[in-house]
Amino acid sequence: MRSATSPTDATAWVASLSPWPEEFGLDGMRSLLARLGDPQDAYPAIHVVGTNGKSTATRAIAELLRSERLRVGAYTSPHVAGWHERLDCDEAGFERAVARVRGPAQELGSTQFEVLTAAALREFAEQGVDVAVVEAGLGGRLDATNVVDAEVVLLTNVALEHTEVLGETHEEIAREKLAVAHAARVVVTSDNTYEKLVPREVEIVHGGPREAAEAFLGRKIEHEVDVSLAGRLERRDDEIRDGAHTPEAVDWLLARIPARDYVLCVSILREKRVDELLERLGRAGSTFVATSSTNPRALPAKELAARAEPHFSEVIAVADPGRALARAHSYGRTVLVTGSLYLLADLHAREEDGAL
Repeated sequence: MRSATSPTDATAWVASLSPWPEEFGLDGMRSLLARLGDPQDAYPAIHVVGTNGKSTATRAIAELLRSERLRVGAYTSPHVAGWHERLDCDEAGFERAVARVRGPAQELGSTQFEVLTAAALREFAEQGVDVAVVEAGLGGRLDATNVVDAEVVLLTNVALEHTEVLGETHEEIAREKLAVAHAARVVVTSDNTYEKLVPREVEIVHGGPREAAEAFLGRKIEHEVDVSLAGRLERRDDEIRDGAHTPEAVDWLLARIPARDYVLCVSILREKRVDELLERLGRAGSTFVATSSTNPRALPAKELAARAEPHFSEVIAVADPGRALARAHSYGRTVLVTGSLYLLADLHAREEDGAL
């Protein structure tokens, strides 16, 4: 019989937890961290919020600060290559990090995201990091990551998402996201659209990851860094993968890839702006292979195919993601895999197992 900390045990336990709380709020997260000695108070933090590009921005900030010889922890979500990707560590490191919080988390009935966030914050304290770069999960104000008193906050962008929780307008959603700036001295935004939502005493800087890293340091960074994350605009010989899951993210993607008649292999979660996504994706190609990721919130392939028909010349439904990808490649044109990071995670897992 394996011990509670042997490889895969922690991973399997995390995967079994509910990703959604019964009620959004920070009380459960604060209780868990208190049991762990409030590790988030051991280091300063940079908080990354927004709709698209948060994970890449988080890793870019971390790499920029590492180029300045700082010890940096980076926490992102969701993952494609494996749970360990969220803590920017290897699988063994992830197992150890989760094992540290498992006992208190089980006693409190913590959610999956609370456990992952607590494991990351405790791990960073164990490592003695100089700074943690933390990506928010959903929104900001009530997100489990809003327990860090971040000195610098980066808002990547704002699009309509999770409107049932965050609000029905761009401004309402931006307000929820910028609520993490409760202790910030600098907020970095791409433009001045939401400046009025930033507290008056907080400095506003226009820019992105580099400007956020420089704001933390208080000086320029001369180094260039290269950041690559699975599922974030991966280019292959005959295939492009990107986890674009909002219409705005599709716009961003299409502006960065060659214009051609792609064969699309797509899965979309049912709570997303499905018809707007499909309309945008229809600009990328004429052939659509609908599939369904293993996420329980994914639209069934047949339902997705039916909703895609007005936007594509040829639409087929293949429920299994691996077979759907193979069918897409059978057309002999470049394949665009998109719509959900969960689909990309499924395909990555198949590749790791040699099933693709």
